[in-house]
Amino acid sequence: MSPNTHSHTCMLVLIFLHLCCLTLLTSCVSESVECIPSEREALLRVKHHLTDPANRLSSWNASNPNCCHWDYVVCSNVTAHVLQLHLNTSTNDLDVDDFFGEIDDSIVELKHLNYLNLSGNTFLSMQAPSFLCEITTLTHLDLSNTGTFSEQKIPLQIGNLSNLLYLDLSYAFIGAIPHQIGNLTNLLHLGLGGNLHAENIYWLSSLTSLEYLDLRDANLSKSLDWLQTMQALPSLEELHLDSCTLGNYKLPSKLNFSSLLSLSISSTPKWTFQLKYLVSLRLSTSNSYPPHVRGPIPDGIQNLTLLENLDLSFNSFSSHIPDWLFRLHHLKSLNLGNNFLNGTISNALGNMTSLVTLDLSYNQFEGAIPISLGNLTSLASFDLSNNEFEGPIIPTSFKNLCNLREIYFSNLRCNQKVSEILEILSPCSSRQLERLGAESSNISGHFIDQIGRFKSLVELDFFNNSIVGEVPQSLAKLSSLTYMELSNNQLKGNPFKFLESMPFLSHLGIEDNLFQGVVHGDDLANSTALQVLYASGNNLTLKVHPNWQPRFKLTRLTMGSWKIGPSFPSWIQSQQDLQYLDLSNAGISDSIPTRFFEAFSNLRYLNLSHNNIYGELPNEVKLHGLASVVDLSSNNLHGNLPYVDGEVVWVDLSHNSFSGSIIDFLCHKEDIIGFADTVEVLNLASNNLSGKIPDCWSLGSSLVDVNLENNYFVGSLPSSLGFSSRLQTLRISKNMLSGNIPVMLKNASNLIALDLGENKLTGDIPSWVGDITNLKFLRLRSNNFSGNIPNEICYMKSLQDLDLAQNNLSGMIPSCVNHLSMMILNKSNADSFIQEDTGTRYLTSLPDLTIALDLSVKGIDVEYRSILGLIRNIDLSANKLSGEIPREITELSGLIYLNLSKNQLTGNIPQSVGNMESLESIDLSRNQFSGKIPPSIANLNFLSKLDLSYNHLEGKIPTGTQLQILEASGFVGNNLCGPPLLVNCTAPDDDNKGKERKKHHGVNWFFVSMAFGFIVGFNFGDLLVHCSYSKHGGGYYNKEFRFFHEWRQLSKIRKENET
Repeated sequence: MSPNTHSHTCMLVLIFLHLCCLTLLTSCVSESVECIPSEREALLRVKHHLTDPANRLSSWNASNPNCCHWDYVVCSNVTAHVLQLHLNTSTNDLDVDDFFGEIDDSIVELKHLNYLNLSGNTFLSMQAPSFLCEITTLTHLDLSNTGTFSEQKIPLQIGNLSNLLYLDLSYAFIGAIPHQIGNLTNLLHLGLGGNLHAENIYWLSSLTSLEYLDLRDANLSKSLDWLQTMQALPSLEELHLDSCTLGNYKLPSKLNFSSLLSLSISSTPKWTFQLKYLVSLRLSTSNSYPPHVRGPIPDGIQNLTLLENLDLSFNSFSSHIPDWLFRLHHLKSLNLGNNFLNGTISNALGNMTSLVTLDLSYNQFEGAIPISLGNLTSLASFDLSNNEFEGPIIPTSFKNLCNLREIYFSNLRCNQKVSEILEILSPCSSRQLERLGAESSNISGHFIDQIGRFKSLVELDFFNNSIVGEVPQSLAKLSSLTYMELSNNQLKGNPFKFLESMPFLSHLGIEDNLFQGVVHGDDLANSTALQVLYASGNNLTLKVHPNWQPRFKLTRLTMGSWKIGPSFPSWIQSQQDLQYLDLSNAGISDSIPTRFFEAFSNLRYLNLSHNNIYGELPNEVKLHGLASVVDLSSNNLHGNLPYVDGEVVWVDLSHNSFSGSIIDFLCHKEDIIGFADTVEVLNLASNNLSGKIPDCWSLGSSLVDVNLENNYFVGSLPSSLGFSSRLQTLRISKNMLSGNIPVMLKNASNLIALDLGENKLTGDIPSWVGDITNLKFLRLRSNNFSGNIPNEICYMKSLQDLDLAQNNLSGMIPSCVNHLSMMILNKSNADSFIQEDTGTRYLTSLPDLTIALDLSVKGIDVEYRSILGLIRNIDLSANKLSGEIPREITELSGLIYLNLSKNQLTGNIPQSVGNMESLESIDLSRNQFSGKIPPSIANLNFLSKLDLSYNHLEGKIPTGTQLQILEASGFVGNNLCGPPLLVNCTAPDDDNKGKERKKHHGVNWFFVSMAFGFIVGFNFGDLLVHCSYSKHGGGYYNKEFRFFHEWRQLSKIRKENET
């Protein structure tokens, strides 16, 4: 270490000791010391101008006159003057609300204030705080990470604070960095990150004591000499240039940086590899920028032989790990996470025995974990998550990692039993291991009693694995746990029996297991720290006293599928900090208390679906600010719809009995706020809503998914539905709508699914529908559409379900159907599910965005969700289509379901039908097809339904492994023979035998005729009354006659067998 570095390190130590002693003295304020009255009044005025949603300043009040005892205030133990104000909000603590409002200039009256921290707040209304520059006693000023002055420049008077040792203005101001900061010659720490720029930074040269400089995200492109200026700073030890715009700067003839120990930068200039004293190097970007560094890991890093910390995370490195990296033997921390690194991990990694922290997560590494990693006995933190590793992820050599504090191996193909993992880690690591994360890693087997040895565990995560059996009693020994996530496994028993011994547990996740039993209030009595409880999807029952008041304060609670009802749980009212609440399918048979909607101002997710909740929602209830997601579906609610406004993005009121018009719900009026323009998902399906659909959808500009199906709407479709350019799913089927499809709907260019089926719509299918190129599902069945199928449909390259059945369409099937590229076999374009992009994925509490649709396949309406993306269906049945089946349709090798039945199609079935290799169902029945069944149809190995009945087909049914086991009813009404029909085919060379048989047929036909006469005579009345006709070409056939015809064939076959 250089002499300069040593002297300044000593200075830092002295300053640190001075601050510690000062804090120690001032924090132990004597009970006899009273704060200065004028300073108390100044603090109260500061509080008055602050907005404090979390009531953090509750101790600042007149009934507590000694302000030296107030939170966030530090006084002198000698003089009682206020010395420090800690009014910062941690940006990492999402559960603590920040201050906003404004800082009153009364703070200037604190004449002895030396420490002021306002970081992490959002004083949006505040002007540039030039008055803060009057507090010349300040040695520490932190205004970083605020929205406080985000539209204003740094005040020039900042240069007056000549006593400052610490100044951080990062991400608080915009504009030019004032040169007056150069007056602060005592500065040790300077933060100027954010949307700032500098013409030059010559003023930096006067900050000779500066040890820490942060210029992240700043723009230095016009400062050509920045590097020369910085490298001359004699005390600079730590420099942050992440995502800094550097431009074409000058390189000094000789690079000094004699004291620089730590550098973070977003590029890899060659000069960085000349910093031979560098101990820490971070090549990364700030969160607001894409990665700058790509390609292989730079070879120049190997010159930095003193490196102890190397962070290459969040870049786009795409090589394997170079061999020279394993020779950096001083490395204590190596972070390669969040790149595209690939290949196997070399055994040489086990030679880096100084490593304390190793992060390989979020890459593309493959192969086995080297056994040599067991040599890293100093390792305290290890992350292997999100790679392509296979086999045992925790090799037996890991039993040597006695210093391990945290290990993560989530989202891997672990293929290990949980008992094996615990047995490997328990002998040595169990005493000090604090965090064990193994989410979604294909871990199986049973927990074993060894889990109880890990008594230092704070975090335990086995979410989404295949762990089975009872949770062992030894789990109760993990008394230090604050986070336990066991959801999505197959665990049994009652986990709440262990909570009494886990007083610090704040997060418990046990969703979707096989847990069962009764949970009493006493089981939760010791869970005072509990904030998150995910427990849906189990067979648990909650039995508590009607007046039970839990001791915990939850922010998130899911108890879906519990037995909680029949009464609405009154204890929920005590959980007013709830942000997420799921009581779906909980056996509640009650009305929602009116005060329920008033109590939860912080709620962002509300799911009370699939209960038996009844009654009307109170008229005054508005979902303003109540939740981002409201799901009250599948209940017995009735009356008018509630008003929706504020920040709601997801509304599901389907499967209830709401009635009346939706005009007030959707449209603005003078006395009604009306439909919120934030709503993205609206589901009102399966209610008793009626009247016309109002034409005010332009107010819902954010709509992505609209479902109004299965109601009693009448009239025409409103044109304004086309105003929502974000609309992806529109379902208005099973109503009584009439008229044409409005032309404005073509503006909804992002539509994925359009379902207008089962209405009374008329007119032609518009040709512009072909312009909606993203459309995957077009369902117009069971309407009164007429005219031809427009050729433009052929150019909908995303279309995978075309359902135009049960209309009055005529003409020929377009020969261009082979342009429907999604119906051509291509495994790469077949995701099993389809999700909507609502644009609100930053909300962690959104429901499942997977689209679910009712589709008619094989003649049955089925809801598809998880495999919707695999469906390929064309249904043109029950129309008046004519002509031949176009040969081009057989190029749709990915088509699964084809239904052309009940039309007037003629000609032969295309010989190349066997090319449609994915077909599972073909229905060509009740047309006028002729000729033979193409032999290639026997090549369709997935075929499970084939209906060719009631055509004019003839000849032998082709032989194939599938065809002979299909239903015989699919071949009747033709002149066909062979299995599965019971009609044998007569070969030409059997004519003589055939003539011989005819000698005997006269006798048999006598009995046949008698039988026929008996049937006709006995059932003639029934035939007149109950005759059921089926149109076939120009003729009509009743069921009874067809039955006799088939019975006659059966008798003939049996007689032939006898002879």
